[in-house]
Amino acid sequence: MGFLIVLGIVILLVIWVMSMYNGLVRLRNQVKNAWSQIDVQLKRRHDLIPNLVETAKGYMKHERETLESITKARTQAMQAQGVAESAKAEGQLSEALSKFMLVVENYPDLKASQNFLALQEELTTTENKVGFARQFYNDQVQQYNTRIESVPTNILANMFGFQQSEFFQIEVAGEREVPQVKF
Repeated sequence: MGFLIVLGIVILLVIWVMSMYNGLVRLRNQVKNAWSQIDVQLKRRHDLIPNLVETAKGYMKHERETLESITKARTQAMQAQGVAESAKAEGQLSEALSKFMLVVENYPDLKASQNFLALQEELTTTENKVGFARQFYNDQVQQYNTRIESVPTNILANMFGFQQSEFFQIEVAGEREVPQVKF
């Protein structure tokens, strides 16, 4: 009788450990899936930028440096590996695009171009999708990291080498500064 009780406890313990392990695997895979969703949107963004630059080139003959900075930032963003490097490169690309859009204000013919307006709208839509994908990814990372740090799954996570995931945070210069309003 005592043997059956011990066997029952061992079986329940094994099932419990397997359940925790499978939960960690599921969360890790959700983080990977969320990252792939960001990657899809970033590739879409990267594909739009050359069309936007090409459309603007005809109008912006004296803005070579601005156009080159976007191209350089795009190349770096496409070559970035990992979450931290991608976040840094995407932040630089966002800065270059912001400067580009400010320069566009000086070219009314370009702003009125239907091709440019369509590309600008597509880029805005893509930026929104990147934002949503980034939020979803960070939510998944938060759940996964919390599970890895929580007792008792932290013991199992350490035993099987589960590592925390990085949040995807794009830093753009001046992004955290409060805008000045003057009357």
